[in-house]
Amino acid sequence: MAIDVLLADDLAFIRNVLRDTLSGAGFNVVGEAGTGEEAIELFAETRPDVVLMDITMPRMDGLDALRAIRAADDSACVIMCTALGQERLISEAIGAGARDFIVKPFTPDRVVAAVKTVLNIG
Repeated sequence: MAIDVLLADDLAFIRNVLRDTLSGAGFNVVGEAGTGEEAIELFAETRPDVVLMDITMPRMDGLDALRAIRAADDSACVIMCTALGQERLISEAIGAGARDFIVKPFTPDRVVAAVKTVLNIG
């Protein structure tokens, strides 16, 4: 069974790294968003198994997008990405329903492990 992943980060190069990492590990990247609003729209359209979303994005940040996605689907599986030094935001994201978080700069192994862990797969 293919695992569908949605990527949300305002930096295209981060989305490229995540896409290459996850595609290389056998996951199916079904969409890429550059803003929180786009992430919400793409989540509704694609209904991915997991979302990897940056906390800091323009217009609507990842925390607000996380809350909107979880309001629309309380079983949504969202992994938040953040920079070092944003512990308060990580705590807030977990409180809002994020299943895990990845700290930038991240390693490909950490990204794949986080997805597998939150989905309870090998």
